[in-house]
Amino acid sequence: MAVPRLSLQRHLPRMPSRAQQLRPWQILKPLTRAGLRPTSKAAYRRAPTRLLSRLWGVLTGLALPRWLRRPLLALYVWAFSVNMAEAAEEDLSGYRSLGELFRRPLKPWVRPIAPHDMVSPADGQIVHLGRVRRSRLEQVKGMTYSLESFLGPQDWRGDGGQGLSPWGRPGHRLYHCVIYLAPGDYHRFHSPTDWHIRHRRHFPGSLMSVSPSVVRWIPGLFCHNERVVLSGEWAHGFFSLTAVGATNVGSIRIYCDQDLCTNCAHHVQGGYHDCSYTAWVGPDGVPAPKGAGLGEFNLGSTIILLFQGPRHFGFRTSAGRRVRVGQALGSL
Repeated sequence: MAVPRLSLQRHLPRMPSRAQQLRPWQILKPLTRAGLRPTSKAAYRRAPTRLLSRLWGVLTGLALPRWLRRPLLALYVWAFSVNMAEAAEEDLSGYRSLGELFRRPLKPWVRPIAPHDMVSPADGQIVHLGRVRRSRLEQVKGMTYSLESFLGPQDWRGDGGQGLSPWGRPGHRLYHCVIYLAPGDYHRFHSPTDWHIRHRRHFPGSLMSVSPSVVRWIPGLFCHNERVVLSGEWAHGFFSLTAVGATNVGSIRIYCDQDLCTNCAHHVQGGYHDCSYTAWVGPDGVPAPKGAGLGEFNLGSTIILLFQGPRHFGFRTSAGRRVRVGQALGSL
């Protein structure tokens, strides 16, 4: 299925050979030395990341003069190794703002959809995948968080949420997969399988970084950060896709949900906002065919899949590997 639409070197300024060898972490290293890295978890969690992210969202949305677009955006492309050859619009002067470059659509043929039962919903790195045990999700090895703290109560479900238990459906287990999107990755996410979305739950929260190094540092980070949980059913039971916000993510957009507004000043952290899609379109909810576009981030973030599946379900990739939209993720 085509990606919805709802040569790099000629765009880049000439740089000294030494500068071309620099990587983003080397560019940011002086900031770390200047003491900008938080010295404690408590200090980091109290940082005004929501306000800073809203300001960043305003800046990235500013229209750039045409003469400034190519040199300014080329710096971002170079720093984060963005592959502009895959973009539907390769010419950097065609992007009116940095935000448009973040959310760039790709050429339809560069992300073919594999015939497997489940494919990757995003470009990124697999942080973790596997079975859910004792209703605990694994953040990193040795660090877990509870299913209910992440999803909230399953009171929207007709079965009272009993199907969430990996033992609640004979012959089925509960699985999850975490995919980290770096700043240079394609920032749109797609449906990983054929399913129906019946409910949306929005958790206002912090906007801490979700880079693997921070994920290993802050317990329960995904439960603290702002996130949008899309829940429903696929052929084998419960299925959910959660878009987790992060520092400098000014918004999480869901294409079928125009009422969703994330990272707003009036939202109070600690609660959540529900929306029933079945009330809009009927008992089946919103159909999400495999490969169809679901939404987008304003900058790199994380996608978490949580779903029931039969015992013979198997992942076709492993933690630490990079994946792209449409690549095989799992099959029966």
